[in-house]
Amino acid sequence: MVEKVYVTYNEVHKLCQANAERILNDFMPNLMIAIGGGGYVPARILRSFLKRPGAPNIPIQAIGLSLYETLGTTSENPVEEPGTKVTRTQWLDLSSLEMANLIGKNVLIVDEVDDTRTTLEYAVRELQKDVDEAAKHLGRAGEETKFSIFVLHNKDKVKKGHLPKEMVDNHRYLAAETTGDVWICYPWEATDIDEHDQLAAKQKKPNGAT
Repeated sequence: MVEKVYVTYNEVHKLCQANAERILNDFMPNLMIAIGGGGYVPARILRSFLKRPGAPNIPIQAIGLSLYETLGTTSENPVEEPGTKVTRTQWLDLSSLEMANLIGKNVLIVDEVDDTRTTLEYAVRELQKDVDEAAKHLGRAGEETKFSIFVLHNKDKVKKGHLPKEMVDNHRYLAAETTGDVWICYPWEATDIDEHDQLAAKQKKPNGAT
């Protein structure tokens, strides 16, 4: 049976806060792209900690990518596992200012978990391809766009996906925490947040003691 780890909103908030200074200093993002739905909440929390005095908030754009599939028939305790194909459920509009606004920027991609790395590989590859195409079309091919990644949790396991060597070599990947190969239950997935928080508190006590 897959081990489940329950993470609270408070913990997510503190993970973002603890890593904000490094993100500001190392990545210097001009814009964030949240991978939905897990990246929405941490991206919004990060924005508060990344705001410099007198500077505007860092804009957040969103893309939707789906890789997981729900298995089993019980709605009370569904089990999910990674799929094999990334599906776009939401993407930036190549014909609008959304893509043009990425050209020449430091773009921080935010997601909740790096499991197989398949989704992150897809996001970086496809965003880079679309930005390069938009830059060429607009006569801005000389402007370099740099992508960085922040995730709340990285699972310590063999990855199926791969990130660009240049990104890895330049330390533009940051995971707030590294975990084992467990199933992480985030609070925004919970239908009963009180029960979720109770389970999170219980797992932190030795042998589930009360």
